[in-house]
Amino acid sequence: MSEEQSIDTMTPFRKLVQSFTFCLVFVVSAVSQADGDDWPQWRGPSRDGRWLEQGVVEKFTSPQLELKWRAEIGAGYSSPTVADGRVYVTDRVAEPEQVERVHCFDWTNGKLLWSHSYPCPYRKVGYPDGPRVAVHVHDGRAYTLGTMGHLFCFDAAEGKVLWQQDLGQEYEIQMPGWGIAAAPVVEGGQLIVPVSGKNACVVAFDLETGQERWKALDDRGNYSSPIVIEQAGKRVLVYWSADRVVGLDPTSGTLHWEHPFPAVRMPMGVATPVLHEGKLFFTGFFDGCLLLELDSEKMAVKELWRRKGPSESRTDGLHCTISTPVILGEHIYGVDSYGELRCLALEDGARVWESLEAVPSARWSTIHFVQNGERTWMFNERGELIIATLSPAGYQEHSRAKLIEPTQGQLKRRGGVCWSHPAFAYKHVFARNDRELVCADLGVRSGVEK
Repeated sequence: MSEEQSIDTMTPFRKLVQSFTFCLVFVVSAVSQADGDDWPQWRGPSRDGRWLEQGVVEKFTSPQLELKWRAEIGAGYSSPTVADGRVYVTDRVAEPEQVERVHCFDWTNGKLLWSHSYPCPYRKVGYPDGPRVAVHVHDGRAYTLGTMGHLFCFDAAEGKVLWQQDLGQEYEIQMPGWGIAAAPVVEGGQLIVPVSGKNACVVAFDLETGQERWKALDDRGNYSSPIVIEQAGKRVLVYWSADRVVGLDPTSGTLHWEHPFPAVRMPMGVATPVLHEGKLFFTGFFDGCLLLELDSEKMAVKELWRRKGPSESRTDGLHCTISTPVILGEHIYGVDSYGELRCLALEDGARVWESLEAVPSARWSTIHFVQNGERTWMFNERGELIIATLSPAGYQEHSRAKLIEPTQGQLKRRGGVCWSHPAFAYKHVFARNDRELVCADLGVRSGVEK
């Protein structure tokens, strides 16, 4: 048999092997992704800061996490989100012209899949280094909201613009001092958006067409993202404006209930409302904290307690700036105005303990909390990832490692900060600063100690 004949004879076999290899790689990749959970919106799958994946590390073996990949991006405060094997993040470029950008990356290697930019001059916005709102991915579509109110709906896989709205022109936005920062929520075929518009503080848009469904409230806008809860057998949209906390019918915007919680000095409520066993917790930098109890029989709430110190540095309860606290059992855990990690009794808000171990003390010092089983994962503004146990007995740190470097775009103080909330998906962590988006493996199969 000649060499040429031998090659011809083997070709079908080689094609079969190649086909089998391709299928195997595809299946392994699909299984790897299917084995993990997405992080498709602000604060995770259920919008509550809970990470349900198992098989993740309990201790780091090095003070520096090894990165799986890194991708260059610009400045911004928005959290990355992860869905269907893709990572989404937004940023801003100021020169040669001011534009906001939406990026989509392959989660396995950080390869840029698509990007979309649009002109966006910032006007009367403090801390102007980029967009605040996380991309929300739902049913194959990616919804983005920029600092000045540019709302987009993209085909999540290809980046094609399906519809868009300039909310600033359409609704006369009464711009909060830090720009638009509250993340929209999907409910009942609608994208419900905190617009901060005139007679349109909250607006609902059809997910597929972008047409307005309803608008509500003439309140001042705030930075806190709304949540949707169950109360008395109904779905209720909970939104904290700069004037009050409200419960709205998410299908119509009709007001179910309200409770006063006004911003006295200036709107500075960033933390998302926390729901825990029929109670709602709210906290802001200047105005302290509030615990409401939901009526289980009718559309009503009552105040259980409220705590507020005499100043931002002499605080009572929790005066949180950027991060959202976590409630575990009968206690609340959060980081106060100058970085004090505190434990409060849920019953009355009394302080149980305080620690300065998790993050250096500074004005607006920040920690983001994500609960995974009984362990609390904490990402502090120094770019460190911490695995800890929070209990009434105190703060117990199990492990800490550097994930990403602070940068000075988000805050031009103390050598920079990492204020963007990380995403946890496919047993990996995704984090960003003002220069790059990074990914690190947190699975026990990576060889890191369990």
